[in-house]
Amino acid sequence: MKDPQKEGKRWLMQAEHDLELASYDFQGGFYAAACFNAQQTTEKALKGFLLAKGERVVLGHSVAELIQRCETYESSFAHLRSRAGKLDRFYLPTRYPNSLPGGIPSEVFDKEDAEGALQVAAEVVERARELIGEVG
Repeated sequence: MKDPQKEGKRWLMQAEHDLELASYDFQGGFYAAACFNAQQTTEKALKGFLLAKGERVVLGHSVAELIQRCETYESSFAHLRSRAGKLDRFYLPTRYPNSLPGGIPSEVFDKEDAEGALQVAAEVVERARELIGEVG
């Protein structure tokens, strides 16, 4: 990768777009979709940070694992770890009924779930934005 910071910023830009999408989902009452898009926002923001730090390949979808990797570069991610890691529970069950023991995602995930997910996603995006701007 020729310009790690540029690649990191590309991922961050998509994370910011996904956060906006999650907000629209929330406003429309699509709470399962808002939760999933908050998870995706956070995943992409963390991947953007790791790419900006020079990592060449950033695989995986676990926010908990990604944030731990981010902590190896920047300890300030530690205060977000426990809350952000909980977003992993929104990766599959918010989309697939067979990921739930009963019901369907649109009935299981509620406004409170989505509010919390959006708040954490926004915090992670803001932290990544600050740090990616400092990389270089």
